[in-house]
Amino acid sequence: MPSALARPAAQNPVLGASGGIGQPLALLLKNSPLGSRLSLHDIAHTPGVAADLSHIETRATVKGRLGPEQLPDGLKGCDVVVIPARVPRKPGVTRDDLFSTNASVVTTLTAACAQHSPEAMICVISNLVNSTIPIATEVFKKHGAYDPNKIFGVTTLDIVRANTFIAELKGLDPARVNVPVIGGHAGKTIIPLIPQCAPEADLPQDPLTAVTGWIQEAGTEVVKAKAGAGSATLSMEYAGARFVFSLVDAMNGKEGVVECSFVKSQEADCAYFSTPLLLGNKGIEKNLGIGKISPFEEKMIAEAIPELKASIQKGEEFVKNMK
Repeated sequence: MPSALARPAAQNPVLGASGGIGQPLALLLKNSPLGSRLSLHDIAHTPGVAADLSHIETRATVKGRLGPEQLPDGLKGCDVVVIPARVPRKPGVTRDDLFSTNASVVTTLTAACAQHSPEAMICVISNLVNSTIPIATEVFKKHGAYDPNKIFGVTTLDIVRANTFIAELKGLDPARVNVPVIGGHAGKTIIPLIPQCAPEADLPQDPLTAVTGWIQEAGTEVVKAKAGAGSATLSMEYAGARFVFSLVDAMNGKEGVVECSFVKSQEADCAYFSTPLLLGNKGIEKNLGIGKISPFEEKMIAEAIPELKASIQKGEEFVKNMK
């Protein structure tokens, strides 16, 4: 859990706060010791969500805002912006199928961030993260506000799942397991580095291959289990809150805070790549890189790169082609 927020007057917006991820994420942020002002924004229902959350006996204050007219006020003077706004997946629908809608949403919201909170940390949950982070980057560049150390694709759910699944296999406490997950945030671009797990979790090749596939397809597992009622929301909001708490802790001066995130990178043969990052008060303090990997993991990276490059290009071209 995070330390108390050093800037108690800071406004922390959640953009897409009425959705399946936004509401429970806002609940976790309200229930944390952050002590901030939560600014909840969406196209509908946020005054009701804010009123509901405001009755919880914690220090954070809550205000709900609606529509594009009220978005600028919700962004002014903020430290961290969280963007879970998205259309959820349903059975038979791929993340790619949702691209156009989610890309438009992220473009609009990040443009507002670049104009009204250019110094803030931007945490994008909206899928497809492999494309929405390049979108955010290009939008910030257009507005002359780009800082590669402050734009994060939140891939933490992949780490949370890897920790849980490995703990289950090895009979460990999942809260004490840490599996780095690199690459991207979709299918085969999700690359868990299980040999780097702490504590050590050696697995023979067949179980290793099986659990890797389980981690990569865990999102689809939830979509199918919900049978048309949506995608992963509760585990995603937990993971999103974990990343935000880590980032705020680092901004407040806590040392040694490390989280994986999909960011602008030179660690692989593509422009963006998720690796463990040392976080600090200005965002990324140091990219810790991929580390020592096995031939199995080298092969996964090689197979992921073409898909990552295509998704990255798709995001960049979306912004360039906007009228």
